[in-house]
Amino acid sequence: MHMNHSAGCQGYRSLISRRQAVQAGVIGGLGLSLADMLRLEAAAAKPSTDAFSAASGSGTIPARARSVIQLHLPGGFPHHESFDPKPEAPVEYRGSFGVVKTKQGDVLSDNLPQVAGIADKVSIVRSVVGKVPDHGLATYHLFKGYPKTTVIDYPAMGSIVSHELGKRGELPPFIAIPNMPGFVGGTGFLSSAYGPFELNADPGERGYKVRDFSIPDGVSLDRFDRRQQARAIIQRKIRQSEADVATLDTMDDFYQGAYSLLTSEKAQAAFSFEGEPEESFELYGSTVTGSVKGPDGRYHPKGLAERLIIARRLVEAGSRFVTVEYGGWDCHVDVKKACDDQMAPLDRAIYGLITDLDRRGLLDTTLVWVTSEFGRTPKVNSNSGRDHWARCYSMMLAGGGIARGVIHGASDSTGGEPARDAVPLEHLQFTIYHLLGIDANKELVAFGTRPIEIIKDGGLVKGILA
Repeated sequence: MHMNHSAGCQGYRSLISRRQAVQAGVIGGLGLSLADMLRLEAAAAKPSTDAFSAASGSGTIPARARSVIQLHLPGGFPHHESFDPKPEAPVEYRGSFGVVKTKQGDVLSDNLPQVAGIADKVSIVRSVVGKVPDHGLATYHLFKGYPKTTVIDYPAMGSIVSHELGKRGELPPFIAIPNMPGFVGGTGFLSSAYGPFELNADPGERGYKVRDFSIPDGVSLDRFDRRQQARAIIQRKIRQSEADVATLDTMDDFYQGAYSLLTSEKAQAAFSFEGEPEESFELYGSTVTGSVKGPDGRYHPKGLAERLIIARRLVEAGSRFVTVEYGGWDCHVDVKKACDDQMAPLDRAIYGLITDLDRRGLLDTTLVWVTSEFGRTPKVNSNSGRDHWARCYSMMLAGGGIARGVIHGASDSTGGEPARDAVPLEHLQFTIYHLLGIDANKELVAFGTRPIEIIKDGGLVKGILA
């Protein structure tokens, strides 16, 4: 699959997340050398003391959502060219695109005609307020709910969900397709057992298969079971001689999760396209292309359709938090070209996902969240691009207790500042936790003594709640 990334910050997208130890590709043979590796990795990942517990909370919150699909658009998605067009502004603010009307009479950029057609099923927040227009710092803030500091590393939202809610079935609670974005880092003060299961394989690529996600060739299920039993015996002997039981418990979590994945037909099927009808690929826009030709001189689809189909299959099978990454939106140069190349597949895939979830009766319990670390500047620059802008931008949400057909908040006449109902990012994160039944005021005790709120100074965005 050919991916064209618009010109942007040097070094952006150069970071690749490590392969998580919980992945079946690493667990594969379940040998002793692997156990040693897991033990060392878990020890390196855990804090100075492994004590971690809930200290306080305000009671049980009824869950509206069972799962979250986060579609992340890295690099700074241009809100003028998508969710918040300014057709009345001068052209240097308005940009090169027109608008399309929704059923409610609102307008979106004409880059999103399919999304406009389902605007009655989603909420769009046009007044999100971030903290800093830096890729690394803003991505960290988006995924973790806290600004980055040198004092403490915080867990990602998916890790918090995994910790608070646990597994629902045999699948990992937190999954990243194809990987976690760069800049996010690890699981913070949580055990690495709560980290994401990263596919390290792109469902949009030809011949997609989660690498080593099967029992090794030449090893029967009986033989695999015998290896598992032998490992358990050795593990018990290690426990008799090792004082660090917490690390061994983490290893057991890795092994048990991997064993379940490798031996469960349901789990294996969820990561594949097994039984998926051709109509799904058409609905999600599998053949929709961008404007840039590949090395073979052909226009290629961008693969988002397949990524979102797998995400839907995973939440349907029990995963709680699935992050999907798409595109490269750091459009300092020629924002029009970046949109021409990437918007059509994005538009169709969002339409397909929302429509499919609704048809299957899953939208009410699956929260779809379209994110970017910040937006773009109100004024087009001298290179026909837009630069970083965190003071006001847009996000889209749907399902899982989110109101339908709502445009919440507003930016000013040029899209640069909130004009009404500003929504700090922490409030949006707090609201998502709330819909999952998690009290984000709850304090988690890290390092044995330090209570840390899941979200600090967060509040409900009531205007987007159903």
